[in-house]
Amino acid sequence: MSDAAQPGAAEVRAAAEALKTALDRHLEAVERRSAAGGTAAEVARADAAVYAAFDELAAAGEAYDELLYDVYDEVTPFEIPGGDSMPAYTGPEEPSTLSVFIRRDYTVVEPQRLMAQAQRVTELDPDSVDGDAEALEGPFAGSGVHAALGVLFGEYEPDEIATRHKEFGLEEGDSTLWVIAGEEPAEPGEWLGAPFEGADPERVVCRFDVSAVFDEEGGFYGADDDDDEDDIEEEDAEDEDVEDEDVEDEDADAEDEEDEEDEEDEEDEEGDDGPGRRPRRPTAG
Repeated sequence: MSDAAQPGAAEVRAAAEALKTALDRHLEAVERRSAAGGTAAEVARADAAVYAAFDELAAAGEAYDELLYDVYDEVTPFEIPGGDSMPAYTGPEEPSTLSVFIRRDYTVVEPQRLMAQAQRVTELDPDSVDGDAEALEGPFAGSGVHAALGVLFGEYEPDEIATRHKEFGLEEGDSTLWVIAGEEPAEPGEWLGAPFEGADPERVVCRFDVSAVFDEEGGFYGADDDDDEDDIEEEDAEDEDVEDEDVEDEDADAEDEEDEEDEEDEEDEEGDDGPGRRPRRPTAG
């Protein structure tokens, strides 16, 4: 490639201007969505505009970042998410039906706890297990993780399992929820053979994702680690001061008690709140 074909300062400046324009358009789309009316069509159009502005902003940011690196060997502090943005909404303006698609991933981290919970369910309600009497043989109904999962998910709603997953020996993974617009209600039993074929990204009205990767991308949801460490050190110092004051108070109380025993008069109110009942912090060993 010739030198004339190489990008230069002018191309970087043009990419920067394009990025500024994309930022303005994205903000305008977000503001319009915030002020949009409550009808489904208006919300869908506003969402589609935000998605489109987001994609434009991501492309402009990536182009600027690449040119900046090629020309000046510098990078921006922004990470452009790739490949996971939703396409523009192409569903009906006035949806008459909605389909909700949910996926939640779990890891079985404590099989014994899982099976023990299933055993409790079957002991309280033997009818909760499908099958004949042989299914009830063994340490619990079905005798295995596979059967235990069937018992628990047959007994509890998915939302309750999500809330109590630790009780069942499960660890949460990623989860997502898609709300998809439709035009005609499905016939009874129509989609049961392939329930997720209708998950069309272009008909998504709204989507909610939960993933640990969002927490690992660095510092978006809290203070810096250094600030946290400083706070902990300050709390420890305050605890030590309180402990010293408690020790001094105990010595003073002991002297008061000795005086009271010698005088054998009326009890002092402070003597009633002696070390035996005073809430104290444990001292370091």
